[in-house]
Amino acid sequence: MLGFYDYTVWLTYASLISAGTGILVCLNGGGHPYLGIFFLMICGFCDAFDGKVARSKKNRTEMERNYGIQIDSLSDLVAFGVLPACIGDAMIRVLPTIPEVARRHTERLESFPFVSIFFVIMIVYMLATLIRLAYFNVQEEERQREEDGVRKFYSGLPVTSAALIFPVILSLQYITPFDITPFYFVAMLLSSLAFLMPIPVKKPTMKGIMCMVAFGMVIFIALIYMACKNML
Repeated sequence: MLGFYDYTVWLTYASLISAGTGILVCLNGGGHPYLGIFFLMICGFCDAFDGKVARSKKNRTEMERNYGIQIDSLSDLVAFGVLPACIGDAMIRVLPTIPEVARRHTERLESFPFVSIFFVIMIVYMLATLIRLAYFNVQEEERQREEDGVRKFYSGLPVTSAALIFPVILSLQYITPFDITPFYFVAMLLSSLAFLMPIPVKKPTMKGIMCMVAFGMVIFIALIYMACKNML
């Protein structure tokens, strides 16, 4: 069989499986953005450790390393590019499940001008994610030819930041009586710009990664708690 299947790629494959499941959930029926966001956070968790796990194998061949870089970016495109856009699409189509918000949710967001703008933002976001990841791959190939070790800085905001940005925004829906759908798309547009801005972003240390994972777990648990509380 083509490809590699050892433990170094399991987390990357798991991220893609989670992303694909989240996309199908978001696009099924009327859309389920509040379920899709959980799969986005799972993707973020997998991505936080896939590189560390891959580098733990010291005897990787050059082909295995290059394969790892390629599938990581391809998986990230689906997880942090396509999935957030599908969550946004589901937010347009589905009424908020929170009663206090549902009463304030009008059909204006589903009218032609708003939907057209939101769709353009989703396309721009996915394109920005693609460009950012492709540029990263080119940079990484050149860097590895010139130096050893791991990179210390990223150029532009990493697309994996979507795993924290969008869950935080959706969690606000449980504490505000206003529909946060427009704010979601504003964040999507700003993220698109941040992905492509040539600003050096320091790569987080393992301590920094653990702090982000802990913060993500807090948001994850809070979303589950508030969702269950709302169902009672």
